[in-house]
Amino acid sequence: YLRSFKRNKWGQYGAVQPFSDEDASIETLSHCSSFSDSTSVAEEGGDAERVAEEEFHCKLKVYIDCTVDKSAKTRQGALDGLKTAMATKILYEFILERRMTITDSIERCLKKGKGEEQRAAASLACLLCIQLGSGIESEEVFKTLKPIFKAILSDGTASVQARQACATSLGLCTLVAEDDILDVYATMECFESLFTRSYMREDGSRPSLSPATTQLHTNALLSWALMLTICDSSHITAIIHKHLAKLPRLLESEDVNMRIAAGETIALLFELARDDLDGEDWEELCAKLSALATDCNKHRTKNDKRKQRSVFRDVLKAVEVRRDFQTETIRFGTERMAIDSWLRKRTYDTFREFVGSGMNYHLQANEFIRDVFGLGPPVLIDSATLKAMKTSRLERHLYNAAAFKARTKARNKFRDKRVDVGEF
Repeated sequence: YLRSFKRNKWGQYGAVQPFSDEDASIETLSHCSSFSDSTSVAEEGGDAERVAEEEFHCKLKVYIDCTVDKSAKTRQGALDGLKTAMATKILYEFILERRMTITDSIERCLKKGKGEEQRAAASLACLLCIQLGSGIESEEVFKTLKPIFKAILSDGTASVQARQACATSLGLCTLVAEDDILDVYATMECFESLFTRSYMREDGSRPSLSPATTQLHTNALLSWALMLTICDSSHITAIIHKHLAKLPRLLESEDVNMRIAAGETIALLFELARDDLDGEDWEELCAKLSALATDCNKHRTKNDKRKQRSVFRDVLKAVEVRRDFQTETIRFGTERMAIDSWLRKRTYDTFREFVGSGMNYHLQANEFIRDVFGLGPPVLIDSATLKAMKTSRLERHLYNAAAFKARTKARNKFRDKRVDVGEF
């Protein structure tokens, strides 16, 4: 029932045949436990944790099998199931044995699927590389999928949704698995060919683009910015001369996500190339950033303006002060990590986009991600120690109540100073 690839004498992998049952659906997964020997293990005194792990692996095997089902809905459900599993658990050993099978399924879904299925397959490719880490295994996966990503990205007739996903996935997979810096630069040029189409024209007119296309260009810009974090200084200098004068044109975009992406990319460039930018006159750019940091346009939503102002206050400091960054502390388990630079922020935001709520878990247990952020080997703490370190719900409640009371007193005192004391 659970099929795997067989090597032929040429070292190639044979195709996987879809389920023969016409009524096969993702609901089959709920009955996975019937295929495992968890009952016998429990009867023989095996621990519950091992049984649960075996059942979980069995479900993953069925997910993998379902990625070649005849039903598009079943394939997409299987892809999403694998994504959720890889985002929330470390599955290196399990995936290592099946990476070519999973890669083949992703390739098939990218080539033959549509829209949502392609999006799910592209995201799964990133999570597969994150699980495998930066090594020969992920390089082999990426060499298979990179041409497909680029083909979809450059195909104007392909689903915009698929192109958006490929723009983001190509960026992260390049960061994790690309072994040639010249290929990194070639990929950056592929992204440039997209987001530069959103530049305002020399005459001040804006290109006429749909919201979906603008999002595609935004994703391409963010992936391009991610590539900047691994470029050498000479290439950064070349990019400064080529793009920094033009990137501010994206700040005029009607789309808030594009404006924010452009602002953060400009801040990143200023951080990476401080020495190259000393002595330059950035007064016009600072004026534009200041206007966005205090934007009061009525035709924009309150949420967009709030988000934009917060970002551009920090971007303005990056351009004016050059070294000022609002440090953010990320807490996970018993550890802490500081996001203290635009480079670190871009990298963290990219990983978090794919692993979502599982980011803290990966920061604790994923050796590759810990290596990216310089956290060292995973810290192993037994459950009893971790439980002893946690504060009780009552203690947290009392602490929060005391903090709220102190904050209220401080604010009231400050407000009293602003009260008018008399009339003139």
